[in-house]
Amino acid sequence: MAETTSEYEPVSSGRDIQDLLDVLSEPGGASLMLDKPGGQPLPVLLMDVRVDEALILDISAIREVAVGLKRGLGFRLLGQARSKLVRTPVLNIAQAYELEGRLLCEVPYPEQLEVLQRRDNFRAELNMSMEATVLLGKAQDREPLQGVLKNLSLEGALVALPLGSGAVLAAASSVIPLKLIFPNGSQLEVSGALRHDQSDHDRQVMLAGFEFIGCSPEQERQLWFFVREIEREAARRSRESASEAGAAKEPSPLFQSSERKPVRAASHQNEYATPMARRLSRLAAYLDNQLFALKQGRNLDSTQLSRHADRLLALLDEDREAVLFALVCMQHESLLVQHGLAVAVRLADIAGQHSMPRDLRKALLACAMVHDLGKALLPDDLRKAASLDQAQYRALQVHVESVMRSLAECNWLSRAVIQAVVGGANERLDGSGYPRGVKSEQLHELTRLMAVVDVVDAMGRERPDRAAWAIDAIYKYLLEQPQLFDQRWVQRYVRHFGVVPIGTLVRYAGGELAWVLRVDAQGQPSRVLLTEHIAAPEPKTLGAMLEGRALAQLGRPTEKLVVPVSD
Repeated sequence: MAETTSEYEPVSSGRDIQDLLDVLSEPGGASLMLDKPGGQPLPVLLMDVRVDEALILDISAIREVAVGLKRGLGFRLLGQARSKLVRTPVLNIAQAYELEGRLLCEVPYPEQLEVLQRRDNFRAELNMSMEATVLLGKAQDREPLQGVLKNLSLEGALVALPLGSGAVLAAASSVIPLKLIFPNGSQLEVSGALRHDQSDHDRQVMLAGFEFIGCSPEQERQLWFFVREIEREAARRSRESASEAGAAKEPSPLFQSSERKPVRAASHQNEYATPMARRLSRLAAYLDNQLFALKQGRNLDSTQLSRHADRLLALLDEDREAVLFALVCMQHESLLVQHGLAVAVRLADIAGQHSMPRDLRKALLACAMVHDLGKALLPDDLRKAASLDQAQYRALQVHVESVMRSLAECNWLSRAVIQAVVGGANERLDGSGYPRGVKSEQLHELTRLMAVVDVVDAMGRERPDRAAWAIDAIYKYLLEQPQLFDQRWVQRYVRHFGVVPIGTLVRYAGGELAWVLRVDAQGQPSRVLLTEHIAAPEPKTLGAMLEGRALAQLGRPTEKLVVPVSD
């Protein structure tokens, strides 16, 4: 699309024109822009510069526009030189011909060129009515993460992502493939490195700033075109909204909808099986971002940790059964986040039965939520190892100190609670645990409780060195290991949550499968939700709710099942 020339400065010196054209004649140095609405940079090769006579162009790659050019359609040549954007005046073909299978054309030598100082740091802002999509990553095991483009420059972009994107970004490599997609279907693939991020928990978004890495000249030209079109369209819409007088400008073709298929949403934007699970997903999104913050070398946000601990404790006090069942509906979250939520909820729940002050329960819950996030900092080969030698085992222990150090600025948390929960989760009564290897007489009462709650959930999840255990096998193991686990807390745990805890998938004698929603005084199911699948709960897989006589007809469960979990 034709642009106003007021922003460009003319170059009339013959020497300067020749120097600039020499740069455009380098491989990939020039693009062709048709002088009509909707024009975009097209690939062209400036084959020869005959000073004061003609320019010879190779338009073999764009034969589809050759007919229009031969009929007199004007165009400009675009390029970059010495940190400036360069373009010719509108040109017309003098003649076109085939030579050795290539389509060449000749245009008059320009009497002047136009240059615009490149504003590398200028960012074109997209206003609320302008939409453009950014897809991040090309992992084969998940859909690309989808975001919304907020601003764009030649150097990078600001992208709004769902708040729960932290785990995906934390697992990504240092350079991430980005695909920019505009409403008219225009696309550009570039590589970017994340340089900064900011979470907006009220709007449930994460603003991520990316720096483009290794852009080719063609990618830079395309980026500059996008930047200019965004800036021009934003100005046009601003003038229209202000009802300014004057001739209306043509809308940018970038933001004219096409008939292309809609972009698929990011993989983590899923339906949840219950209303409570949807509410709990906001806490999961927060932990995702904290996980990412740790990987970026930042401390955990003290204020946000306090706020989300309050929210989770309020949910637990509002409807503990719904929260306990919601824990098994978090299968779309990362395993570290699932584990942190589960341990936090169960630790605070059992602590609430022992007349513990609310502030202490909140502190326990907060520490438990983040206690294992430091594992995201470990190398993949260490986290995924099926067995560890002594050196690897020592390296594994670093994750504990990583979280404790990141909590240093959380002044509302007691150092004793941090040490007991975060520092004590992996300690054992016989001194075989880590990181300090202390023995029973030195272990705080909260540490003894935390160790039980943590290991029950951990053993119920698959690891590289073993399959997940069923709950009855976990209970049996703990009760047979008095040298490792405080038996008082093991027995209290079993009594409190039941022999068939809420969130267990059970099978009945008739083959019926059901999720446990409530347990009676004997720890047996008193309310269940039928399902036909041995898989984590999804809205479409859940059936009728049974309790009372209808449930009694099924008898007692004959099997407690392990549900496959994937990260």
